[in-house]
Amino acid sequence: MKKLILTMLMAVCGLTVTQAQKPAQIKFDKTTHNFGSFSEKDPKVTCTFTYTNIGEQVLVINQAIASCGCTVPEYTKEPVKPGEKGEIKVTYNGTGKFPGHFKKSITVRTNGAVEMTRLYIEGDMTEAK
Repeated sequence: MKKLILTMLMAVCGLTVTQAQKPAQIKFDKTTHNFGSFSEKDPKVTCTFTYTNIGEQVLVINQAIASCGCTVPEYTKEPVKPGEKGEIKVTYNGTGKFPGHFKKSITVRTNGAVEMTRLYIEGDMTEAK
């Protein structure tokens, strides 16, 4: 009986210590970027989303997936320590696409408290004359 009580007490103490630290948490400076108007003659545009780990544990981006093959995200592969920053660079390539307005999403998955975040890019590609 004493062993059971001691084991349960140790388990409760272990859970309390584990929950005392806040998990990693990602905070983006912005979640939407508008490229505005750009010409079909120069169809590649790029932006950078900067984020900060505002948690107390190391933040790892597991994946960043775009909604379309014309959009390519590149992200910091190394773990980001608490208080430090990382970047996700997103390139939109409008080659072979019809001119006009577009809006694409990038799904970011992390080990943080909020496991999934969506970023958005949009703009207007004008016809080459």
